[in-house]
Amino acid sequence: MKKTKILLVAALAAVLASCGGGKSGGKPNFGDNEYAVRTVQGQDANLQTTYPASIKGVQDVEIRPKVSGFITKLCVKEGQSVKAGQLLFVIDNVTYAAAVRQAKASVNAAKAQLNTATLTYNNSQKLFKNNVIGSYELQSTKNAMESAAAQLAQAEAAYISAKQNLNFCFVTSPSNGVVGDLPYRVGALVSASSQQPLTTVSNNSTMQVYFSMTEKDLLEMSKTQGGVHAAVENYPAVKLQLADGSIYEHPGKVATVSGVIDPTTGTVSMRADFPNPEHVLKSGASGSIVVPHVASSAVIIPQDAVVQVQDKYFVYVVGKDNKVKYTPVTVNPQNDGKNYIITSGLSVGDRFVVNGVSSLQDGMDIKPLTEAQYAEKLKKTEQLGEAQGDLGKLKKAFGK
Repeated sequence: MKKTKILLVAALAAVLASCGGGKSGGKPNFGDNEYAVRTVQGQDANLQTTYPASIKGVQDVEIRPKVSGFITKLCVKEGQSVKAGQLLFVIDNVTYAAAVRQAKASVNAAKAQLNTATLTYNNSQKLFKNNVIGSYELQSTKNAMESAAAQLAQAEAAYISAKQNLNFCFVTSPSNGVVGDLPYRVGALVSASSQQPLTTVSNNSTMQVYFSMTEKDLLEMSKTQGGVHAAVENYPAVKLQLADGSIYEHPGKVATVSGVIDPTTGTVSMRADFPNPEHVLKSGASGSIVVPHVASSAVIIPQDAVVQVQDKYFVYVVGKDNKVKYTPVTVNPQNDGKNYIITSGLSVGDRFVVNGVSSLQDGMDIKPLTEAQYAEKLKKTEQLGEAQGDLGKLKKAFGK
């Protein structure tokens, strides 16, 4: 039995030796200067630029009382959808209703006085024609009639004002929308000078998303499209990334661009409109506008091929003599997490090292491999590692 175990171990060791194991210490059978190399080829790339954004309803209306009083009835709940003219609050209206009745009584009294003054004046006209009274008496009755008419007008104005104040006790929504916070409850004393509004009604059927674009981006957009207005008309549909990282399902359209550049930030304010049929978007929320665009003949390389030193980026370019050169490049800040888009430093036709760049040095001679050759050697290395692991287990099992 012991002899059989020794033979098995010896056979496995022979297999490892045939794979290049023994003396290589488990490393792939690579030369020290063998690296995968790729040739740069231009290709179209779908890019996107993101801008921080704030979300607002088409109309955010603060609801404030115009009269003072205690809230006697709260007719809505927070987050409730309401229609224009729908009752929101009722303010104690007993005093205001009494003022309306008093103003109505004053109107009636003024009308009676005007009727009396009118009859007196008409009678005075007849007496004047018959030379019973003089012009002074006639003018006095006319003045009395006009004074009564003025008093009636004042009474009617006071009546209208009293009715309006009574109507203000019944606070209604000025537009369709969604009710915001309700800081005041039944029994709270409110007035026109209250610090907080009764609530806010936000019309969120369409949401307006505000973001800022840099002056440079605005100039580029204007030049390519022939002006800002044309650029807005031809601007591609934009997406909205929500606070949780998800993309809002409805695309938006850029609607306006401010005509003034903020001198402190060097940016211009823009607005995109998004439909909100499911009422997912809330006024006051934040997100990011995602602007897609296509870069033609872009140089795209894997991030593993790039060495980053602080805020600078480098690649190892392979020359005709197979020596590598530590070359600075500029990358587009927008990437997919796997690849970089190189905006300068590399050109179509250049060769660069794809893998193992951490072990390279500037001016080093290498033996270029295709990525397929490199992958094949990695596969053999993995097989060798598995075989060595099996040998270790057998040795441990047999006490070797």
